[in-house]
Amino acid sequence: MALIYHLAQKDAWETARPTGEYAAPSLAEEGFIHCSKDIPQLLKVAARLYSGESGLLVLDVDLDKLISPLKNEPSRSGEIYPHIYGMLNSDAVVRERVLKVDAGGGHFLED
Repeated sequence: MALIYHLAQKDAWETARPTGEYAAPSLAEEGFIHCSKDIPQLLKVAARLYSGESGLLVLDVDLDKLISPLKNEPSRSGEIYPHIYGMLNSDAVVRERVLKVDAGGGHFLED
């Protein structure tokens, strides 16, 4: 099973999940949902954009179940990120994990 990872606000995901579709704010703003190819990349994004912020979930997305198109595209830095061009169907999310915050404001995952 090939996975990608999305950082979601817990409240937004919990509201959208029962509807069967989730749209991150970036879908309306940029035309796609930002994702990460692996957990190290996701943690770098969390540190850069969400330092010290709680209430975040990591959604593990199964590419075989994803309905919307996926493109791997470079960021401004040249690093490649997966982008979902459309809604994220909730049945493609095979795992949800709370992104924890340590005393220094960094993020980590517990398995």
